[in-house]
Amino acid sequence: MTDEPRAPVPNRGAITISIMLATFMQGVDTTIANVALPHMQGSFSAAQDQIAWVVTSYIVAAAIMTPLTGWLAGRFGIKWVFFISVAGFTLASALCGVATSLGQMVVYRLLQGVCGAALVPLSQSVLLQINPPHRHAQAMSVWGMGVILGPIIGPALGGWLTDQYNWRWVFFINVPFGVLAAVGILIFIRQTRHGRREAFDFFGFATLSLAIGALQMFLDRGELKDWFGSTEIWIEATIAGLAFYLFVVHTATATDRSFLNRELLKDANCVVGTILMFLVAIPLFGTMVLLPTMLQDLLNYPVLTTGLVTAPRGIGTMAAMLIVSRLVGRIDTRLIILAGFVIAAVAQWQMTGFSLYMGMGPIISTGVLQGFGLGFVFTPLSIVTFSTLPRHILTQGTAIFSLTRNIGSSVGIAIVVALLAENTQTVHSRLVEHLRPDNPLARMPHLAPPFSLTDPSGLAALNAEATRQAAMVAYIDDFKLMMIIVIFGLPLLLLLRKPPPAARAAAAAAE
Repeated sequence: MTDEPRAPVPNRGAITISIMLATFMQGVDTTIANVALPHMQGSFSAAQDQIAWVVTSYIVAAAIMTPLTGWLAGRFGIKWVFFISVAGFTLASALCGVATSLGQMVVYRLLQGVCGAALVPLSQSVLLQINPPHRHAQAMSVWGMGVILGPIIGPALGGWLTDQYNWRWVFFINVPFGVLAAVGILIFIRQTRHGRREAFDFFGFATLSLAIGALQMFLDRGELKDWFGSTEIWIEATIAGLAFYLFVVHTATATDRSFLNRELLKDANCVVGTILMFLVAIPLFGTMVLLPTMLQDLLNYPVLTTGLVTAPRGIGTMAAMLIVSRLVGRIDTRLIILAGFVIAAVAQWQMTGFSLYMGMGPIISTGVLQGFGLGFVFTPLSIVTFSTLPRHILTQGTAIFSLTRNIGSSVGIAIVVALLAENTQTVHSRLVEHLRPDNPLARMPHLAPPFSLTDPSGLAALNAEATRQAAMVAYIDDFKLMMIIVIFGLPLLLLLRKPPPAARAAAAAAE
């Protein structure tokens, strides 16, 4: 990607702080509400499947609106789209905090998702635009910290706020940061006029939105509805498949410019980097969903302790990104990404050794190692993905990049949660089939109190322990699957091309 020399951007530091406040706020909000769901469920007198809409509504709205970011920015300018998104997100957060019914909460979360969808891709696009090529490594390190650390810190912050105050502060905490970010964006970001005001491709947007929405519903409700044993799941899967097929055909055959710019598909680094981000998102978000439930349900950790034990992953991520910003330009970017994938795979392998009787040490150490590995992947992958992309489609490229990260996280979460439930049942049935009176090992002294095959309370205790053991095996199987997914991404690194010589020289000169 060749760019003409540009004048230094004034207030670069203030712009960076403003947009990263918004990015961090959005990242935190993807996970901070999860720990408060049981408290919300009690406040709204909602069933388990009903309260899940608090999470689902946000994910669906954000996923549908993310692809629209590039067109909106080109049509109205990054400054005003960014400002309205931050202001709307902040207002929606305040409304979530004062919601008095489940219906209100779902509507406000939908609004929050609509407004929050643009924050991550626009922040990445702005950082790439206000920094010259030789500063892109540092810029993407800052951006990556906000994107990764937000979801990691979210559970700890949400647990503390819920424990010390109440669940409403999970949303109120966004308001001061949102106001500061909105004011900073309004004051410091300069409005740019775009010569490319493309016509809106309504059919492309409608089919892609329908495919994403149906896919999210399919993934979110599949386990609850017993997957393809339900008519609803069949309908959602059919709609998702048909809508995606129509979108692909439309994109490939449209005579006018399609909603998804075909130039993105011609850039090998953009395509491969986007696929790799999809794969990276699965262990990143899958682990963040699995660990809190494992620690609370199986190891009996309090909510606050769970958040604090999982937070050190962010320390590893920060350390890795600080190192990476100095390595880019000196070492082949693909080698840095390779090292990150290997470290992340080793961390997942170590997690397969978890047990019900371990202390906090293995949880913290594997978390730091995994965070370190993902930190080595995230920034270099962002750099190489957009290194050869023309500037006029950069915003749409970052939007698609963020979209695949969101879809990867939702797919990953759905897979690990579904397998967790299924494998727990399977292993439980295998464990209890040997607990029979004719089995000598199921008698005294091998089967000591409180366990018993004759006393009702002893049977209940025995069943609970078998379920706990089976769940631990299921968690280990999930960690093993995520390790395999990380390893599966390694061959794709061979398809990445080195950044142009000018970009590498500029990066090296910056060090």
